[in-house]
Amino acid sequence: MPPEDEHRVDVHIDKFLAERGLTLTELASRVGITLANLSILKNGRARAVRFSTLTAICDVLQCQPGDLFTVRPSRPAE
Repeated sequence: MPPEDEHRVDVHIDKFLAERGLTLTELASRVGITLANLSILKNGRARAVRFSTLTAICDVLQCQPGDLFTVRPSRPAE
């Protein structure tokens, strides 16, 4: 996939924050990453995520990695 192409991964951190009554700031503090970096991930602009960060997010939100991400189907070639 060329770097200029849009990825199709959707991030569902907002859903878990709402369900658990947490703010993004609280999650960033508990995970140990900056609010800016967590915001980039939450908004789907991250190009990578460390397994240690993903593990920490899942620990705090009490979920699995597959709960946080889904992949949209690709569009048929024109």
